Amino acid sequence: MQELERSIPFSGRDIKVKIGLLAPQAGGSAIIESGDTTVLVTATRSSAREGIDFLPLLVDYEERLYAAGRIPGGFLRREGRPPEKVTLTSRLIDRPLRPLIAQWIRDDIQIVATTLSMDEQVPPDVLAVTGASLATILAGIPFQGPMASVRVGLVGDDFIINPSFDEIARGDLDLVVAGSPDGVVMVEAGANQLPEQDVIEAIEFGYEAASDLIQAQRELMAELDLEIPIETPPAVAPELETFIRDRATDDIEQVLKQFELSKPERDAALDAVKATVVGAIAELPEDAPAARGVAADAKAISKVFKGVTRSLMRQQIVRDKVRVDGRSLDQVRPINCRVGLLPKRVHGSGMFRRGLTQVLSVATLGTPSDAQDLADELHPNDEKRYLHHYNFPPYSVGETKPMRSPGRREIGHGALAERAIVPVLPPKEDFPYVLRVVSEVLSSNGSTSMGSVCGSTLALMDAGVPIVKPVGGVAMGLIKESEEVRILTDIQGIEDFLGDMDFKVAGTDAGITALQMDMKITGLPLNVVADAIRQALPGRLHILEKMTAVLATPRPEMSEFAPRLLSHKIDPDLIGLVIGPGGRTIKGITEQTGAKIDIEDDGTVTVSSSDSEGAKRALSIVKGMTRKVTEGDVCVGRVTRIIPIGAFVEIAPGKEGMIHISQLADYRVGKVEDEVAIGDEVVVKVRELDSKGRINLTRLNIHPDEAAAAREAAATA
Repeated sequence: MQELERSIPFSGRDIKVKIGLLAPQAGGSAIIESGDTTVLVTATRSSAREGIDFLPLLVDYEERLYAAGRIPGGFLRREGRPPEKVTLTSRLIDRPLRPLIAQWIRDDIQIVATTLSMDEQVPPDVLAVTGASLATILAGIPFQGPMASVRVGLVGDDFIINPSFDEIARGDLDLVVAGSPDGVVMVEAGANQLPEQDVIEAIEFGYEAASDLIQAQRELMAELDLEIPIETPPAVAPELETFIRDRATDDIEQVLKQFELSKPERDAALDAVKATVVGAIAELPEDAPAARGVAADAKAISKVFKGVTRSLMRQQIVRDKVRVDGRSLDQVRPINCRVGLLPKRVHGSGMFRRGLTQVLSVATLGTPSDAQDLADELHPNDEKRYLHHYNFPPYSVGETKPMRSPGRREIGHGALAERAIVPVLPPKEDFPYVLRVVSEVLSSNGSTSMGSVCGSTLALMDAGVPIVKPVGGVAMGLIKESEEVRILTDIQGIEDFLGDMDFKVAGTDAGITALQMDMKITGLPLNVVADAIRQALPGRLHILEKMTAVLATPRPEMSEFAPRLLSHKIDPDLIGLVIGPGGRTIKGITEQTGAKIDIEDDGTVTVSSSDSEGAKRALSIVKGMTRKVTEGDVCVGRVTRIIPIGAFVEIAPGKEGMIHISQLADYRVGKVEDEVAIGDEVVVKVRELDSKGRINLTRLNIHPDEAAAAREAAATA
């Protein structure tokens, strides 16, 4: 393909597109850049593998340290296992692209986005999403594009398109919107308790900007004389489809109208209907129309049966406004909450159940050194003090399969729950604990990620974490048949599986903290997105009411097994004094008190121990060591050592001065032991700080009022 470069004027920061320059053997490749951030995105399609019955789309996002002019550390000196943010970016590209590609395609399709250069102003993720659309077009892969994505920030009262890293950190909103010509196709957001209307306006603002990028891609296609190809899906024998529809419709409808059935009972009833249909097909004569060449094709039968079930369920919702469990469209399933379910050896626990979905969340309080260090050459000074991990074992859906390390889904759901909770956590200055919450999905029937948000809020409050407000979450669904649209509150598994949207909304009673919308159709009009957000509010408030009925506010006391933290700010220049040569001083304090000491670069000292007295003693030592001593200070100390020329006095924990023998009394002293003994409490004055920082003390010329004040201060310390 010929080389072509175009610049798209875009919200004050141009986006440049280059094609035909790199990766000539990929199906399609495009370079997309803004500022000094450059991303290469390729799309490649290969022949279908035997036995595949799903769309095998694989999206990989790659970060290279050369993008920031760095060499990786470690023995191998090359990039290792990708961090979570790389996995989340891969998902961010996948989620808006997948619904736009025909689901019947069985050819392998792979999208690879590689960040070649990155500056400190332009995040590469949304560029990679738009680049994936362009690469897919260039590869000749049929999809309902073009598609584009932008980020929206909110700093003060102003929305910003594609904000810098710094603007994202300072703002109250981090929203990613992806759109197609048919409407919004994906939303991902974290917000600082923003009202619904503000979020709706941000989505509209973002989609308008994404539409400009969609139009730019169309103009580029016209210039290159490119069209997105249209491919015909493989047909199912119409005789088979008619036979199954005629034979199964009445029985499926009867099952869907038995609202009292549980999920396992409904699944079993539908399986029985399907088995009856399969048996009827098997009994057909070989020359029967429905049996011609497809009677033994189990995949074709399953596909048709699923299509009939999907159609009937959707018709029931659109026509009768009744769901398969008998709920109205805006009704939340029965809720059950508990806290303190586990012994206080774990610092806090909360169980949240909504219908058949059950999540147990467990909170653990840790020390500052437990924070997850995410910093690397591309993302310096990046650490997490709140970690949310999500586990989805196979028994939660009644299945058996090997237990593996967390996959993309588990990582994504954990990140969403984490994002929902972070805005309500107390500031580090007030609550220096590092927090970890693990959400164990014990039973799944839709919306486990929002169940994790609710259970984790309960666990944190049970642990005594002073969160600003409780956070609840609800998953919204959608059924769209022609012009008829039905929005569903609190979707369950079958409605997610056979519906058109999974829209998760989390927040407090004051506003939204996190959003995640995924589509199974090619786009949703802005007014429908707005309606879904508004309908989620009463559902979320209902859930919060049920949660706070169990535990309204964080517990005033933490578990006795949680570490006690005390903090103090010292002069950063004195950090080395506290640590000591080779860490000997700080190790000595730890051995003496049993407390753990963490010191940050800004001079914040955090002391932790399960023994509060030990923590107080360690902090007292640190304070004493770093206390600013000035000439003329009068204090009470204890004699620790005696040498021929004087006595050493500990005037504060870890800080000693010496009284020369000539300063022990206002007369000549023959021996130091004649005046003081080890362990004696004495009132002393700081006489001098010498050039080496040594403290010289005296017992002379101390006014009685000064001595009395020093004794009173020592008694209350």
